[in-house]
Amino acid sequence: MQRYFRVLLFCIIFAFFSVLYVFNQLASSLEAQSGWTDSKPQFKASVQSGYPSRVGRKQAGKDGLQYLHENDRCKNSVSVTHWNPYWRLPPGVCGMNCLMESPSRYAGDKEVRLDSSIGEVTHKEPVRLAVVACGARLEETLTMLKSAVLFGRRQLHFHIFAEDDLQSGFRDTLESWPLSVRSKFSYTLYPITFPSENANEWKRLFKPCASQRLFLPLILRDVDSLLYVDTDILFLQPVEEIWKFLSQFNSSQVAAMAPEHEEPRIAWYNRFARHPYYGKTGVNSGVMLMNMTRIRAKYFKNDMTTVALQWEELLMPLLQKYKLNITWGDQDLLNIIFHHNPESLFVFPCQWNYRPDHCIYGSNCAAAEDHGVYILHGNRGVYHDDKQPAFRAIYQAIQKYQFEGDMVSGLLFPLEEKLKGTRHTYCGRVSHLFTKRLQKSISDLQKEIPRGT
Repeated sequence: MQRYFRVLLFCIIFAFFSVLYVFNQLASSLEAQSGWTDSKPQFKASVQSGYPSRVGRKQAGKDGLQYLHENDRCKNSVSVTHWNPYWRLPPGVCGMNCLMESPSRYAGDKEVRLDSSIGEVTHKEPVRLAVVACGARLEETLTMLKSAVLFGRRQLHFHIFAEDDLQSGFRDTLESWPLSVRSKFSYTLYPITFPSENANEWKRLFKPCASQRLFLPLILRDVDSLLYVDTDILFLQPVEEIWKFLSQFNSSQVAAMAPEHEEPRIAWYNRFARHPYYGKTGVNSGVMLMNMTRIRAKYFKNDMTTVALQWEELLMPLLQKYKLNITWGDQDLLNIIFHHNPESLFVFPCQWNYRPDHCIYGSNCAAAEDHGVYILHGNRGVYHDDKQPAFRAIYQAIQKYQFEGDMVSGLLFPLEEKLKGTRHTYCGRVSHLFTKRLQKSISDLQKEIPRGT
């Protein structure tokens, strides 16, 4: 009798797993037949933490420009975790968000199409660059975007957060650039948006709209990684070079920034700060590389509660506690966060965020002396006054350069000549550090020209 009972139990277990298998196969079959074959554009609006987002699908347009349809990629989708970001996946495999990996891009309600002639570029996930512009920062921001496009060899997508009266200026200028230049980037324009609670307080923090960067992980919920830069940044080499740091993050790191100072004797944070800050001299947030998937998922240690808080839970209490003690606004808040979570920050060398502080009292960025300046940061308005003429000369050279002109005769030579007149300043005496990397960027681009002709 006991033997028959065991046989019966075995048969029941076998039948149970057989039914599970049949249902699994049936569900897979139904999933393949539904949704994936729908060719109509679909848009889904959702609101998370007060921020709207829109995702959708779109086929190739009537003018014949070709797109990589996300449905085709998602047939090969695999499991992706927060710690295995999609840029490491094999080609043709869908990552965390197929739409955002597709070369179809949207600028507000307008789709920005990429020409099929650059198919070699669009097969890669674009480098995503975010900037926040308010007040009289339109021209400065456009010059920054221009520098990114000039030297980059990989597809770019600009996330531009701007006040309403600046948006038409961005749209008109970007659309007026030559077709050969426009094919290298797409863009999306966003309004300036803060949480309804204490929105005015956030907007007035430090500089108008500067604290918008703190909310990018909450606004751009479908974006995995992003390079945020201030409007007064100039790229002297391809943007994709700093993007490579993402692959160097260890499992705990969520963002990357450069030190605020290299020399503690002239550093600001260790001498004047009335709040916690990262490391010995703090970090500068003018160039900030973010794995936003990790930022959204992480629970951050803090000095307000023994309970670790997520990013969206952390910001408002942090502002309320320290708003009377911070000088540099959102940068100070970031320093406080990473003071308590130092394992979460990747620190890159000073040549990736080179500011007047690195040369105003004599050269104190050893990495730039060895390799040149990669990214120039003209903070304190030095592009627009006579305090640091070497910085202003580089800004004006890029601003005045005409697209599709010869970069050597139209950009490099005039700049080198202009820099000769700045040697009465400390920064002017090391101006060869500014042109060292620029020369290489131009040389590399010229080597690639025959391949495309």
